[in-house]
Amino acid sequence: MKYYLSLLLLLTSANLFAEVKTLRVDYYHTGDHQTEIFSLDQIVVEPLSWPGSSSQTIDNLNRGKYRFIVKDKKSGKVLFTRSYSSIYGEWETTREARKIKRTYHESLRFPMPDGEVIIEIEKRDHEFKFANVWRTEIDPNHYLNHREGAKYASQVIAIEHNGSSEDKVDLLILGDGYTASELGKFEETARAMTEALFATSPFKERRKDFNVWALAPIMSESGVSRPSTETYHDSPLGVRYDAFGSERYVLTMDNSNFRRIASSVPYDFVEILVNNETSGGGGIYGLYSTAAANSDWADYLFIHEFGHHFAGLADEYYTSPVAYSTPDNIIEPYEPNVTALLPGSKLKWRSMVEDGTAIPTHWPKAVYEKNSLAYQKVRKEIRAANKPESVMNKLFSEVQITSDLLFSKAKNANVVGAFEGANYSAKGYYRSQMNCIMFTRTTDFCKVCQQGIVDMIDLYSSK
Repeated sequence: MKYYLSLLLLLTSANLFAEVKTLRVDYYHTGDHQTEIFSLDQIVVEPLSWPGSSSQTIDNLNRGKYRFIVKDKKSGKVLFTRSYSSIYGEWETTREARKIKRTYHESLRFPMPDGEVIIEIEKRDHEFKFANVWRTEIDPNHYLNHREGAKYASQVIAIEHNGSSEDKVDLLILGDGYTASELGKFEETARAMTEALFATSPFKERRKDFNVWALAPIMSESGVSRPSTETYHDSPLGVRYDAFGSERYVLTMDNSNFRRIASSVPYDFVEILVNNETSGGGGIYGLYSTAAANSDWADYLFIHEFGHHFAGLADEYYTSPVAYSTPDNIIEPYEPNVTALLPGSKLKWRSMVEDGTAIPTHWPKAVYEKNSLAYQKVRKEIRAANKPESVMNKLFSEVQITSDLLFSKAKNANVVGAFEGANYSAKGYYRSQMNCIMFTRTTDFCKVCQQGIVDMIDLYSSK
């Protein structure tokens, strides 16, 4: 109870400090692999003040598949921009999108403007350049706009508070699948995950730039759904395994409920801890990330998936099966940590490469691929037989030991260069270093990923 009381005092003082409310535009995103339609659902005035910086309203990083722009209707002045990715943006590349149309619920959040504004959504085209795909006008002061209440404010735990939300990155750790008797377990895990994150560079060096909150809406039964094992739970956030048919991909498609729950907390980014031991997670830039809270690999899952969600980092692995496809044509990715190394183009992290480093950079690729493909076969067999998670954890450990040993003996183990194999592709895409937490289950981000994270911290906090 002491945490809840202190949080209410913090939220009250935060609202007194910042007068600008948070406005949310909820909309429906419908289509298939060829068509795309946006339609307005509702305008929501969230209960808490805008948690972001009042001075850093323009996104100069532009890392996602989409970008939204808020313009003053009268003057045309750009008031706010943010890039982001979405579940729809991934789904449209799946096989299912070639057969049927689907609708996903999505949201845009920004500081509430004084008068009417124009909202524009842009999407990357076949050359990854932003092009307009939707435009709508809204009145933030319209009497029919929904006013949301902070329904869960009394249940929020202040894990770490380092200052005003306007000057800090506000991270919300949500829990899904926890009963009332498991709330202590959730808080303990949330605190442990916070410590794991801030033990990892560059989060370690920038810890004071973050506030961390935690909230787990109570459910009547423990756990979340895992349909591939015929396990189903009607959890508050609706998180489930097997997203897009991938057994380890953990997402919630219930954006409306997710936003309603999260709006009780000042947040910029969200990680959802699922009350399950099966290794799995997911991370979508600017939306949320997820991690299996009870897994032996929970620290890795939390940090790796947060890398996707927070900094827009690409996966650097390429031997694991994924639910969606990569582009048919190889062009320069928009993520900061992978490159296509196209002829005539400058390496995006060239400032970190020492003179004399060979580009592309040699690494024991053939040996790694042989080991990794054998591991993927065993992993698939373990899941198909629904063996205990301890069997899978043993495999993960053995594979990581083998990889670490292989890399430690390699000539360019600590070199920044261009190592072929990244972005789910064995050929045509390159990562900056031989190993990284975005590549294997190691413990450190590579130097390029670290810089990508620092840039995002700077965008959301006062430097």
